[in-house]
Amino acid sequence: MEQNINSIQKSPFRGLGLVVAISENNAIGKDNQLLWHLPADLKHFKNITSGHTIIMGRKTYDSIGKPLPNRRNIVITRQTGLQLEGIEVVNSLDEALALCKDEKEVFIIGGAEIYRQAISICDKIELTRVHQEFDADAFFPELDNETWKEVWKEDHLPDEKNKFAYTFSTLERR
Repeated sequence: MEQNINSIQKSPFRGLGLVVAISENNAIGKDNQLLWHLPADLKHFKNITSGHTIIMGRKTYDSIGKPLPNRRNIVITRQTGLQLEGIEVVNSLDEALALCKDEKEVFIIGGAEIYRQAISICDKIELTRVHQEFDADAFFPELDNETWKEVWKEDHLPDEKNKFAYTFSTLERR
C-alpha cells in the first residue's frame, strides 16, 4: 500500500478529517478488534460521519463486517479484483481521494496504516482519548502540538454504559 505521498499533498482536495479513538498510549486495536466498548463514542462517531464519505483500510472494513449506513463507504486494499457489496474498493489513498474530489468533507476511519498515510494531509482530527493504557498491536501516530491545536474538548467520566473516562476533542491543523 506504499504510495507517493507527495502526489496526495498536491491534491486540490481539502476537507479531509480523521476520526479516531485512541488510548493514553496511542493504542487503537489488537487482533483487528477495538480495545474497548464505549457506546458514547460509537454514537459520537455516527454523528460525525453520517451523511459523509468514509475511507478505511480493508482490515478495518473486515472488523466492521458491513458497509456503515447513511455513509459512502470506500475501502482501500492491496488485493486486486476485490469486490464488496455496497462498498467502493480502491488500491490507494490517492484513488480514494480522487473519488471524493467534489465532496466538502470526507473522513478517514482507520486503520493504523491508512492513518499513517493520511495524517500529513488531513485538515482536522476528531479524537476520542480513552483515559487508560491498553496492550495493542495497532497504534495511532504521535500527535505533534506544533502541528495540531485543540479547538474543542468535552470530558466524560465513566458511567454505567461507558467503563472508562474519555475525552472528545477536535484538533485542527495550525
